[in-house]
Amino acid sequence: MENIKDFLGKEVKVKMDRILGSKHPKWNFIYPVNYGYIPNTVSGDGEELDAYVVGEFVPLDEFVGKVIAIIHRLDDDDDKLVVAKDGVNYSDDAIAALTEFQERFFKSEIYR
Repeated sequence: MENIKDFLGKEVKVKMDRILGSKHPKWNFIYPVNYGYIPNTVSGDGEELDAYVVGEFVPLDEFVGKVIAIIHRLDDDDDKLVVAKDGVNYSDDAIAALTEFQERFFKSEIYR
């Protein structure tokens, strides 16, 4: 399992499995951001590390950017990376608003 805090400030490649505008296959909500995973990693749930890509407004297959924050779920073992273009940053409030569509179901903290 990866130490997720080691990813803060690092450049990562995100492979999308839920592109902007797609519908979740089980819960029927629409993804307002590109959402994917970091290939060849392992998170707390045994799957690859998940990542929200913020600041990109077109559907993407892949994205290379910098990890600007981590959403640490207190009631789940599936923390999320928040990735943006190098030099772009968002406040904690903005990150919370951009990821609320999914994170509203969990209790979490944003790590920097």
